[in-house]
Amino acid sequence: MRIFDPHIHMTSRTTDDYERMAAAGVRAVVEPAFWLGQPRTSPDSFADYFDSIIGWEPFRAAQFGVRHHATIALNPKEANDPRCRPVLDLLPRYLEKDGVVAVGEIGYDSMTPAEDEAFAAQLALAVAHELPAMVHTPHRDKARGVERSLAVVAESGIDPGLVVLDHLNEVTAGPVRDSGCWLGFSIYPDTKMSPPRMVELLRLYGTERMLVNSAADWGRSDPLLTRATGEAMLLAGFTADDVDRVLWRNPVEFYAQSGRLDLTGVDDAGAAAGQPGTGGPGGAAPAGGTFAGNSILRGGS
Repeated sequence: MRIFDPHIHMTSRTTDDYERMAAAGVRAVVEPAFWLGQPRTSPDSFADYFDSIIGWEPFRAAQFGVRHHATIALNPKEANDPRCRPVLDLLPRYLEKDGVVAVGEIGYDSMTPAEDEAFAAQLALAVAHELPAMVHTPHRDKARGVERSLAVVAESGIDPGLVVLDHLNEVTAGPVRDSGCWLGFSIYPDTKMSPPRMVELLRLYGTERMLVNSAADWGRSDPLLTRATGEAMLLAGFTADDVDRVLWRNPVEFYAQSGRLDLTGVDDAGAAAGQPGTGGPGGAAPAGGTFAGNSILRGGS
């Protein structure tokens, strides 16, 4: 089983997670810029964070044969903080980076006027930079948030086929399906979807334009729930080709629209499962290398 996790926050995870993910079949990931759990106080802290997810994280991933790309944005929650609004001025230079495959996460947290403005401005950046957009749907009042998100997407003029609305559920999947946007589902303990619920949605809507992710972050989450969903699909009677479509070909198709998705040399048949030093095929650094003088072995050696 080959797996591409299209939404995972690896900056919040340990190197042991990369080892486990590689052993489970994860060959590629996309890491969206997001809220780190406490307020940031200036655009400079965002610049350091953006540099990390397009530099250090691809290096860490490469040590286990996992290809890492990123999406860049001012997240909805921090769009409400006036100290963070100048981040919008930083985005154009980051959206030109080779490893950046979408604008995201954008969208809504509390559906405020400030979030409206940041959402529309960043969709305009996606259009200008010819990139896909990843839309975060709110955890509270999700149905209204999805309705409002779809309206903003329609007003922006972006091709809906370049947009994924993420963190969907049984209530919100239908309207997004009808809009022509991609559907994103986070398999996340307690607060989002589970593998059995995801299987039922795949029965209902089919496998086209469906993205399944772990959204693993600093909360109680599990980067192997993509694998668990694939196994649940097989037990429910889906074919291995169905699983490959949902867990590999769909995210490849979505992010390839950026023109920057580089999976050259990724071993589809199975990377050296979780062995550090196997190197990142075509990735940020060769086996045994360092990033800014550091390695995953600590101390630069």
